Amino acid sequence: MSDAIARLMHQNLMAVFNERDEVKRRMAIDSTYTADVRWTDAEGVTTGREALEAKCAALQSGLGDLQFEPDGSVHELPGFAHLAWKLVNPADGQIQMSGFDAVLVEDGLISDLWTVLIPPTGA
Repeated sequence: MSDAIARLMHQNLMAVFNERDEVKRRMAIDSTYTADVRWTDAEGVTTGREALEAKCAALQSGLGDLQFEPDGSVHELPGFAHLAWKLVNPADGQIQMSGFDAVLVEDGLISDLWTVLIPPTGA
């Protein structure tokens, strides 16, 4: 596995989506994604770093203290990677949601990101 792609996957999850400090998150966005990154989730497609940042900040505002954690290892093919994650309540360790991110990597940056949510069992 490529250390560079594994690093990108962890930056995507922890330094972007789990980072509440706007300045740190913005720096991570600039070093993780292409300028015209496309992020696809259940709500549609978001294009560009600025739009990704805005949507990420809105997402975080609704999460409260919940924290993202990797759920296993990065799985990789040339130019493609996948990382499962869980959204955890740090107060009690309960998993609130799980999902995975899949990405395409071009020239050392994420050019396309897909986020798939997996509702808790019984939901």
